[in-house]
Amino acid sequence: MSDKLAPGLYIVATPIGNLSDLSPRAAATLAGVDLIAVEDSRVTAKLLRHIGVKRPMAPYHDHNADAVRPGLIARMASEAVALVSDAGTPLISDPGYKLVRGARAAGIAVTTIPGPCAAIAALTLAGLPTDRFAFLGFLPTKAKARETAIAEAATFRGSLVFYESGPRLAATLAALKAGLGDREAAVAREISKRFEETVTGSLAELVARYADAQPKGEIVIVVGPPSEAGPAAGTDVDAALAEALTRLPPAKAAGEVAKRLGADRKALYVRAMEMKG
Repeated sequence: MSDKLAPGLYIVATPIGNLSDLSPRAAATLAGVDLIAVEDSRVTAKLLRHIGVKRPMAPYHDHNADAVRPGLIARMASEAVALVSDAGTPLISDPGYKLVRGARAAGIAVTTIPGPCAAIAALTLAGLPTDRFAFLGFLPTKAKARETAIAEAATFRGSLVFYESGPRLAATLAALKAGLGDREAAVAREISKRFEETVTGSLAELVARYADAQPKGEIVIVVGPPSEAGPAAGTDVDAALAEALTRLPPAKAAGEVAKRLGADRKALYVRAMEMKG
């Protein structure tokens, strides 16, 4: 199990809850590398104890990534270095992509060992369309920036996936309801853990459910696509916007089209700015 690996970067997905979800290949990789780049050594140490392995660890996270990245890449030329996150697949809502980009630029071999991902797991639980979806990570904390991000997402005709924390859940659900309308949605938390729970319903129903509740654990929100029974298809909206923009500035064009087609004004403004740009 501890056969030494060839030098390079190994992207290793780790469990999002149940430690038994770690694949045999991932376990063998962690046992065989010279160094593991980790978010939190305490979390990874628990995983290593589970598989009966001890390996050197080095912190790699948002706060130190720029400083330690060159040293990690230099080591990859002669050593096998694994990258893990605290839970799930690295590079999803973390700075790992810059390490991969840097390794490739230096001619370092990069290998991925796929496995758990909370976003994908939540999609399988939500019962919402999965043929087309967008992952948006954590929405901004500040209300104005969050509103803008939701307005941009509103034009996407597929399911939307967000990460969230318990303390912010109620505010985020309310903001999604205001910016997207009353779409079908799901809140999945503690995926693959003992108290796993998925609650489905309209955004209005979820807003009411969590208004005075602050659930524990890591949370994924999945929001379904806009209803096919909506007032206008995306191509119709674009055509109407294009015509309005020949006469009006973006804000007024968006307002006119929103009123005429019954579409979301904020989302139309974002689209109008894209078309003008």
